[in-house]
Amino acid sequence: MSLDPVLARIDADLPQAIARLQTLLRIPSISTDPAYKGDCDAAADHLVADLSELGFTASKRPTPGHPMVVAHTDGAGPHILFYGHYDVQPVDPLDLWDNDPFDPQVEDTPKGQVIRGRGSSDDKGQLMTFIEACRAWKAEHGTLPGKITIFLEGEEESGSPSLIPFLKENAEELKADIALICDTGLFADKVPAIVTQLRGLLGEEITIKGPSKDLHSGMFGGAAINPVRVLTRILASLHDDEGRITVPGFYDGVPELSNSLRASWENLRFDHEGFLGDVGLTTLAGEKGRMALEQLWSRPTCEINGIWGGYTGEGFKTVLPAEAHAKVSFRLVGSQDPHKLRESFRKMVSDMLPPDCTAEFKAHGAGPAGHMDTSSPAFEQARSALSDEWGVEAAYVGCGGSIPIAGYFKTYLDMDAMLIGFGRDDDQIHSPNEKYDVESFHKGIRSWARILAAMS
Repeated sequence: MSLDPVLARIDADLPQAIARLQTLLRIPSISTDPAYKGDCDAAADHLVADLSELGFTASKRPTPGHPMVVAHTDGAGPHILFYGHYDVQPVDPLDLWDNDPFDPQVEDTPKGQVIRGRGSSDDKGQLMTFIEACRAWKAEHGTLPGKITIFLEGEEESGSPSLIPFLKENAEELKADIALICDTGLFADKVPAIVTQLRGLLGEEITIKGPSKDLHSGMFGGAAINPVRVLTRILASLHDDEGRITVPGFYDGVPELSNSLRASWENLRFDHEGFLGDVGLTTLAGEKGRMALEQLWSRPTCEINGIWGGYTGEGFKTVLPAEAHAKVSFRLVGSQDPHKLRESFRKMVSDMLPPDCTAEFKAHGAGPAGHMDTSSPAFEQARSALSDEWGVEAAYVGCGGSIPIAGYFKTYLDMDAMLIGFGRDDDQIHSPNEKYDVESFHKGIRSWARILAAMS
C-alpha cells in the first residue's frame, strides 16, 4: 500500500484532526480525583466509539479503578501494540491558567501555533497522533496497515494501580511482537528520538526516632541524642567526594556505556551549560568524569527529595525533636535489583544508628530499569522513518525519568517497547497552560504513518 496518499490525506485533514483532539480534551478525565470518575468513563467510551469507526474491534474493560480501552485489528506483518493513556493530571492551581483548561484552543505564539489545554501533550495529543495515522490509512486504503492492538489506560497519572493485574490477566491477548509507547518527546525540541533505555526507580521514606517527646534544647541539648543530627549524618554519607553512592552493593549490575552509544550521544552535542543555566546552575554535580548525558541517562543516582523534623514554623523554637524524617529516591540502571538495594540501604541506615535511636522505613515503589534490544529490525525501520519525516537523523536516546509501562511490558508480556513521542520541553505538562505544538501533532501523525508503512 502506497504511503504518499496517506501523507497527503493527513495534511488535508489536519483541521479536522485538531477538532477531534479538542473533543477528547474537553472531557475532564482526571484519574486522581474520585469526583471525575464519570468523566474517565466518558473518555473511555469516546475512544471506544472512535476506534470502532476505524474498523477496530474495540471495548471498554472494567478494572477496580478506571477502565482500560483495548482495540484490535487483523492484518499481515508483525503484530504491533500501541500504548497511551487517556487520563490527565488535576488542573490546580486553576487561577494560573489563562483560559479554562478543558476548553482547548488553538493559539498563535512566537514559536508557532499550539493546542492549549489539559492533556494536550500528556497524553491525549500524543495518543491521538497514532489514531489519526490509522484514520488516514483507513481513509485512503480501506484497511489498516497490519495487525494492530491499541491499549489505552485510564490510571497512568494516579500510579496505575490496576495495570499489572490487568496485564497478567490479559497477557495472551495483549502480547505482540513489539510495543509502541507515545509518552515522550523530541530531543532538544528538534531531533526525533527513540528512547532505548529508562532508569528504574526506588523510593524510601525514613523516620529516625530518639527521645519519647520533643525536648527543650537548653535543658537536654548535649546530653540527649538529636534524631535530626543522626539523620543528616546518615544522609551526608550516601555520597563520597567523587559523587559515587556508598550503599553497599549499589553498583552491582551497572554497565559501562558502549563505545558506539557513547559516540552517538556525543554527536548530539548536548549543551549541559545551557541545560543547567536555565535553572540557575553552572556545574555538573554527579559522578566525576562522566559526561552530562551519562549522568542523566545511564548512571544511577541517589537523591534526597525531602527532609523535615523539629520546629519549622515562623519564628524560633529551641526544640530538640523526637523524630526526623527524609524521603530518598534512587534512579536505577542496567540490572540493578531494586529489592536487594532496598534491603542494603535499610541495613546501612540501621548500622549507623547510635544508641537510643531506631529507624522506621516506608517503601514508595520499586521498579527496575528498562533496556531495549535495538537489534530488532523494527528499531532501524522506525528510526529511518522518523529521519525521513523530520529531515534530521533520528537518535537513540536514554531517559533519566522512569516510565514503568515499558518495564511492565518486558516483565509481564516478554515484549520490547519503542518509546517515540513528539512533545517539547516547554509543553508544561502537569502545569497550568499545558500545550502541544500543532507542528508536533501534525508531524507526529505523519511520523506514525511512515513507521506503520515501514513496519508493515
